Amino acid sequence: MTRTDAPTSAQVEAYRAELRAVGRTPRLAGFGLVLLGAILVWAAGRAGDFGPTVQLAGYVALGGGWALMIAAIFLRTRYHRRRLRELN
Repeated sequence: MTRTDAPTSAQVEAYRAELRAVGRTPRLAGFGLVLLGAILVWAAGRAGDFGPTVQLAGYVALGGGWALMIAAIFLRTRYHRRRLRELN
């Protein structure tokens, strides 16, 4: 059976905007933590006696940032699957 109600380009753009909004806060926070972690790891060589502490903080920020970004991807995927089930 074929579907007769093909989505218009406006509907597709509206859904894309809706999907981009899902998990936006954790995704942006994760991206910020990844950037901060990369800067901290890079700056650990110039931190003198605090180098190991700064490096550890950088790795913690990297890990937390990636965890937030993966969680946001999971939220978006789950939302998209739920929306597709509603259409059927």
